[in-house]
Amino acid sequence: MKYQRPKGTADILPGISEKWQFIEETARMLFSDYRYREIRTPLFEHYEVISRSVGDTTDIVSKEMYDFYDKGDRHITLRPEGTAPIVRAYVENKLYGPEHAKPYKTYYMGPMFRYERPQAGRYREFHQIGIEAFGVENPAVDVEAMAMAMEYFKQLGITHIELVINTLGDAESRSAYRAALIAYLERHEDELSRDSKERLAHNPLRVLDSKAPEDQAIVADAPSILDYLSEAASKHFEEVKMMLRALDIPYVIDPTMVRGLDYYTHTIFEIMSNAPGFHGVKTTICGGGRYDSLVEDLGGPHTPGFGFAIGVERLLITLDAEDVTLPEENPLDVYVVGIGEMTNVESLKLVQAVRKFGYSADRDFLERKPKAQFKSANKEHATLVVTVGESELENGTVKVKAMKTGHEKNYPLAEIYRDFSEIYDEMTTIEFK
Repeated sequence: MKYQRPKGTADILPGISEKWQFIEETARMLFSDYRYREIRTPLFEHYEVISRSVGDTTDIVSKEMYDFYDKGDRHITLRPEGTAPIVRAYVENKLYGPEHAKPYKTYYMGPMFRYERPQAGRYREFHQIGIEAFGVENPAVDVEAMAMAMEYFKQLGITHIELVINTLGDAESRSAYRAALIAYLERHEDELSRDSKERLAHNPLRVLDSKAPEDQAIVADAPSILDYLSEAASKHFEEVKMMLRALDIPYVIDPTMVRGLDYYTHTIFEIMSNAPGFHGVKTTICGGGRYDSLVEDLGGPHTPGFGFAIGVERLLITLDAEDVTLPEENPLDVYVVGIGEMTNVESLKLVQAVRKFGYSADRDFLERKPKAQFKSANKEHATLVVTVGESELENGTVKVKAMKTGHEKNYPLAEIYRDFSEIYDEMTTIEFK
């Protein structure tokens, strides 16, 4: 049998994992500046947590979830998205209590799972970076989150992006709009795709999100939810737009955008990339919105919420499409070359001593010839090479070489152990004179 990774998954190997670390660390630093703190939830949840939150009629629940019954006959699912598990944790741990700040801001990053056809940027195990803010109805929370997402892409060097917004209104707005939309779609029912005919019966707003060409032609002339907003919903959306303008953040309104999850209310948004490498095809790299009923749906008190998620795999493709070069792996500070069998122990002591002074260090473990060891030092972009041979061992000395200039100097072995920092500073100062 040939053992391979499961279809729709990927091995993130050294050389690639550093890119993941960079985008994750950039997110951590930025989100921390906005006072978001990390939360980690289980990879699997009770099925009802997801179905109740995301919606029974969504593709995620009806077609894509990895769900099963465990040995205790509990209905379990691998998490397909990040918001529902975090809302469950928010309610279960009573994070809405008076001792917690409002808004309660948190972020997450990790794998999600959906059974769908694998394609570029879309896997069965995929990864998301996201945020959630609980407890405030103020539209300023919506705008702050969108501004943070835009700033994140800016810090990564992504510039070909567009913020697209819409509103799904409140319950009153959606009820009025749903009736108008159903009346319109029923007149075109015979022309709809099979999936949209099914959605029409259970969740008509999802027809607006259809990618089928026959549906898109019908949706183009569908009523706009913007014409059915209640006074409160209209006020919220107007304030969102005003605040975006106040921050000089350009946006486009798309009245047909509904997102793929049932829990959204009021503001929803997507950040689209039109990077040159996508050849004119706009790609969604971030999406989210407000969900003012979800905490209550999962057993908590009425608590407004707002969040977004970024697909990491799609983000990496976007970086390539924009030809963004991420910082390379940190170069090696010191490579220890040991010559002769008798230097094995001393080489080990040297790399450990160098590391204790706060520098990165490596050494040869294969007892290779000096030429091969220096070749490894070059490959790892070592700043200094410390060489110890059997004669140096007898004399109690080592040879230190600055690789860029070739400058060499002998030092007492004891000085390495006493304060290697002085040696490093001296050799690197000479190097750049």
